[in-house]
Amino acid sequence: MDLGVAFFPTDFGTDIVTLARLVEERPFYALFVAEHTHIPTSRETPHPSGDVLPPQYSHTHDPFVALSFAAAATERIKLGTGVCLVVERDPIVTAKEVASLDVLSGGRFLFGIGAGWNREEMANHGTDPSRRFGLMRERVEAMKAIWTQDEASYAGEFVNFERIWSWPKPLQQPHPPIVVGGNGPTVLDRVLAIGDAWSPNVVDDDTLLGQIAELRERADRPIEIIINAAPRRPERLARYIEAGVNRALFFLPQRDAAGLEERLDKDRALIDQLG
Repeated sequence: MDLGVAFFPTDFGTDIVTLARLVEERPFYALFVAEHTHIPTSRETPHPSGDVLPPQYSHTHDPFVALSFAAAATERIKLGTGVCLVVERDPIVTAKEVASLDVLSGGRFLFGIGAGWNREEMANHGTDPSRRFGLMRERVEAMKAIWTQDEASYAGEFVNFERIWSWPKPLQQPHPPIVVGGNGPTVLDRVLAIGDAWSPNVVDDDTLLGQIAELRERADRPIEIIINAAPRRPERLARYIEAGVNRALFFLPQRDAAGLEERLDKDRALIDQLG
């Protein structure tokens, strides 16, 4: 199993360049970063965990800027968004950012996407929360058109443009993998519609393993599974390996560089243990 890490790059924590180098120095395969453009102070939407919202949510760097610094400081590891909130982004601009980062990183970008959970946050971007999944699908489809067509057009309910030029095209062909995040009741439909991979959060092993089996039964193509917030217990990871899951992400807490290095070394020991 390939193991990577997921992190909130913030203005008060360990800087992304230091972390990227620490990850690159160890046998991890990827570094994923989160996105929140802002957090409304009047937020009523509860955090999915039910806990108080940690401060990193409102202090997170832009993921594409952060990953560009990580790309410049590394040569090997994959670099991913975990997740990019495409319902809060212009698809033409985001397509340009994705393609640019993929080219400049040497084809190492993984495009993790999601529709988000914070209704007030997305509403401030003009997104109707009740229609965010349809909007996300159209924006991803529109970006795929931009990446794969020299003269791209797209006509949908939410996204419309005719005959545009936009370069660079991504280095990875036809485009960087679309990694759909989420655990909601209709997430498998979204993965099958627009995804190359699925990255669910690990909450309950039995439930998630059942969903993975269902996805494989329904899929008409190979779809990679990248479990997020993976357990750090070898016996639990072994169940996912037996189910054919070959990639997992450990969540990294907000710590200073020494604390993160200690955490990464403990996680590295798990890699050795898993073989």
